[in-house]
Amino acid sequence: MAIYGVADLHLSTFTDKPMDIFEGWQDYTTRIKANWNRLVKEDDLVVIPGDLSWAKNLDEAMSDFLFLHELKGEKILLKGNHDFWYSTATKVRNWLNQNGFDTIEVLNNNSFLVGDVCIAGTRGWILDRSSSENMKIYTREIQRLQLSLEDAKKNEPREIIVFMHYPPIYSNYEQEEMLELLARYNIKRCYYGHVHGSSINYAFNGMKYDINFKLISADYLQFTPLLVEK
Repeated sequence: MAIYGVADLHLSTFTDKPMDIFEGWQDYTTRIKANWNRLVKEDDLVVIPGDLSWAKNLDEAMSDFLFLHELKGEKILLKGNHDFWYSTATKVRNWLNQNGFDTIEVLNNNSFLVGDVCIAGTRGWILDRSSSENMKIYTREIQRLQLSLEDAKKNEPREIIVFMHYPPIYSNYEQEEMLELLARYNIKRCYYGHVHGSSINYAFNGMKYDINFKLISADYLQFTPLLVEK
């Protein structure tokens, strides 16, 4: 089983909120489907760290989830900042089960053992120490990441691979608490999304603090899932 990653699919098969109006996003759902099914086999896994659909609720998201379900392989989802359809992990899991979307799982305070590696992660958040509300959410996301890492650690994997929606490093900006947590659990790879368009020029890709950080937003990857683990 191979592991792939791609974030920020921003599907909108249900509505008139087109992404095609943005440079580089023309005919993106066709490109996603073609590239995905060309690379991914039925027994592979694809992690999608956030911003799957523009839908405002799960019923509205039905056609987007059907699109995802019919792509090859198993899928693991994290919540992104635009996933307004996501209320709680329990409600999403129940809805997936009720609708037969058995190729899709949710990563939230948990982890997934895949071969001898474990997938962990959380959405993350913007670090703004001047805002008490932002700090509250940021602190909660640190706790969620720790819960996920602790769950992964129980499996005694060869490696824990972390996926996040928000980047813990961006340009000259660093989330010290998040980075300290990654280091404490000896994380060597962290994949993230959220960054698009001209902002990609400020994304950090490479080694820092003995961790390899990689941006995997769909437009950055030219709508092609990135191979994470063979």
